[in-house]
Amino acid sequence: MTYPEPRYLGDTGEITATYLPHGAPPDITYANGGTCTYLATGATTGGKFGLYRWDMGAKPSGPAPHFHRSLTESFFILTGTVRIYNGKEWITTVPGDFVHVPEGGVHGFRNESGEPASLLLIFSPGAPREGYFEGIAEWAASGREDQEFFVRHDTFWVDEK
Repeated sequence: MTYPEPRYLGDTGEITATYLPHGAPPDITYANGGTCTYLATGATTGGKFGLYRWDMGAKPSGPAPHFHRSLTESFFILTGTVRIYNGKEWITTVPGDFVHVPEGGVHGFRNESGEPASLLLIFSPGAPREGYFEGIAEWAASGREDQEFFVRHDTFWVDEK
């Protein structure tokens, strides 16, 4: 493995950092009380990755097993207990645990603890997941299932094995 070809060819560097202070409001609040904060979107990282903070309330929540054809997804647990489906079984993760799922890997995550939980979601490459996160809020509120929406956002549901 080697470093990729340089993308910045200047000699002095540039002032281009972004900053999101602690306590900034989330970008989405779901009906169940969970929130999503866009830390770094694919648009802000030049498509390299997307990083999101996912805060779940005490009510059970989270997506069922699914896979993505074009994305890797990783989870870093910040607080609480999160159950993650690794393609074979639901494992219990705690703060400091990390799970990486390559393209095509069946996975899901949920909070079943009765206590709040938080995690970082990392997608690579940086696809426009914001449209997905915003769409599932609308989808959940409407109660209608829209398979085309999920296909458009590279999310394919599967049964637990």
